Amino acid sequence: MTTTPPPSQRCVSRPPAAAPVSKPLRSARPETVPARRAVSRSPRLARYGIWTALAAGPLALAVALAVPRTTIAQAAPAPHVTDAARTPADPQGVAEMFMDLWLRADATAPESNGITAAVRALAPEVDLPKRPRNDSTGPAAAKSVAVRTAYGLEGAWTVVVAAISDRADTGAAAVPLVRYFAVSGTGGKDGGQFTVTGAPAEVAAPDAAAVPASPFTYPAPSTGVLATTLGEFVRSYLGGGQGTGVERYLSPGLRVSAPRAASYARVDVEDVAPDSAAALGTTVPADGTKARVRVRVSGEDRGGVRWPLVYRLEVTARAGRWEVSALEAGTTTPPATAPSATAPVSGGAR
Repeated sequence: MTTTPPPSQRCVSRPPAAAPVSKPLRSARPETVPARRAVSRSPRLARYGIWTALAAGPLALAVALAVPRTTIAQAAPAPHVTDAARTPADPQGVAEMFMDLWLRADATAPESNGITAAVRALAPEVDLPKRPRNDSTGPAAAKSVAVRTAYGLEGAWTVVVAAISDRADTGAAAVPLVRYFAVSGTGGKDGGQFTVTGAPAEVAAPDAAAVPASPFTYPAPSTGVLATTLGEFVRSYLGGGQGTGVERYLSPGLRVSAPRAASYARVDVEDVAPDSAAALGTTVPADGTKARVRVRVSGEDRGGVRWPLVYRLEVTARAGRWEVSALEAGTTTPPATAPSATAPVSGGAR
């Protein structure tokens, strides 16, 4: 009987252990991609895009040259107020004040004289009048009024000033009561200070402008409807005690304030002259007919002084009578079409 050795003592033959294989740190060649995996085409598409863009450059240039150009009009920006040319300030007030002071100044007076200092403030280099020491009357008082202004280059200006004296100077050669001086200066642009550049120059009176021909060439009869109506209106307007008030002579909607400072004891109408022959009839024309009229008036105040006055009016026919629709004395505003509206004429509404 064969005896079986115990398991612990059974000899088991094992194959020899294989030697460990050392892996290299980096593969000798790149890994092979399996054939079933899709290959990325991004680099190829990028190359196609670059070549397409380079090829389209000349083509795009040719198309741009072939297409006609369209001009787009752009509105110019609106000018600002600051960009516009500014009107220089009016030097008339400075010229009037300078003449009033210069006519009363005296070069022989002490420098502390208030008039001399005021003149020097306006014109530092100006020469002053020299008065004789035995003149006890002093300079005549004068009122200076600017009558004309002319502007030159680089802010220069010249103002002609009328000096109205209360009396004529005594001496070998008497001068008229009204003298004209040309005052020259500079400054005033953009709100700057005015400066008189020297003594004034006495000049002749400015020439009067040519008077245009008068349109009032149709004398109205003194007993006609137009002359009678306007005579009553003027007497009521000047407060001579004749007439019942100006309202009854006005067109609907027109209100006139009569002068309150002057009251005439007598008012006479010298002549009435319209600018249209249609206003000369013995009867009033159709409603809506208009005419401009000049009325010469002689008013005598309570002191006995007679004052020649001239009024220019507009009249409108309505309901068989003439009505005053405008009084051209400072303002000319015809009445509105609506009866309730009012228009201020010569003195404003009351």
